[in-house]
Amino acid sequence: MYPRETVDRVAIIGTGTIGASWATHYLARGFHVTASDPAPQAEEALRSFIAAAWDTVTKLGLSAAASPDRLRFTRDIRQAVADADFVQENAPERPELKVKLFAEIDDATPPEVIIASSSSGIMMSVIQAECRHPERTVIAHPFNPPHIIPLVEVVGGTKTAPQTIRDTISFYKSIGKRPIHVKKEIPGHAANRIQAALYREVVHLIDQGVLDVADSDDAVSWGPGLRWGIMGPNVVWHLGGGRGGIRHFVNHLMPLIANTLWPSLGNPELTPELQETIVNGILEEVDGHSIDELAAQRDAILCALLSARAQHAASGC
Repeated sequence: MYPRETVDRVAIIGTGTIGASWATHYLARGFHVTASDPAPQAEEALRSFIAAAWDTVTKLGLSAAASPDRLRFTRDIRQAVADADFVQENAPERPELKVKLFAEIDDATPPEVIIASSSSGIMMSVIQAECRHPERTVIAHPFNPPHIIPLVEVVGGTKTAPQTIRDTISFYKSIGKRPIHVKKEIPGHAANRIQAALYREVVHLIDQGVLDVADSDDAVSWGPGLRWGIMGPNVVWHLGGGRGGIRHFVNHLMPLIANTLWPSLGNPELTPELQETIVNGILEEVDGHSIDELAAQRDAILCALLSARAQHAASGC
């Protein structure tokens, strides 16, 4: 097992958007965090991100020992991981970089410590290729922003030990995450593939002139997206089957989807003209609101949704 009590120090390698968000989450859960990133002004940017996000994690609930003061920064990766109990890597999505970086982290980290990668698409079998202890390496892909969204995809490589996967899932559960075990390696893991499939059809509908950009966003966020924020598509269809539930749905409604809708789904060519249509449509839709303003709106609504889900779970509903 890898219980919360055995982990005190977490190393964050790479402090861009995902790494900074992970650091915020670990600090909010009461860990000591040592972060490392070679970029100029990386420490300043990280501390600024944490300060801006602290009000949000406070609303979500802090552990007793939570404090931004538990953050330490070093440019020396080996120093960052030398006394770590868990490592969360968040470097850019370049296979050759990940392979070399993991070999270095693996060499400098105590051999019993799990090394997790936030990689959104590179397989662990590739990343762990040059590690001396590949059995303790694993994909732990979060969703942005990790300090708010609970989902973590856990995927092993060909040399990852089954116990590492079990321990990683157990650890993330203990710190308030919602880990899922992706049982087979596949490009993009699972949830990103689902997102990509949805967005491919959104782009197809825009390309075909069926919807403009703003209406395509509304078609998702004010319709099925509201339901998906509560329960997944399988349970949604279970309810869609009425009193007969999922059995009625698969017998009577799914054939219509499989035989009529699936064959007609699009596979658009991403031409420069289509790209420009999407860019212009989004800029018109956001109506001058900055990225920071939009992110703050997103985060506030996400917090409210998570709070509502937690209240319903606590009440037994």
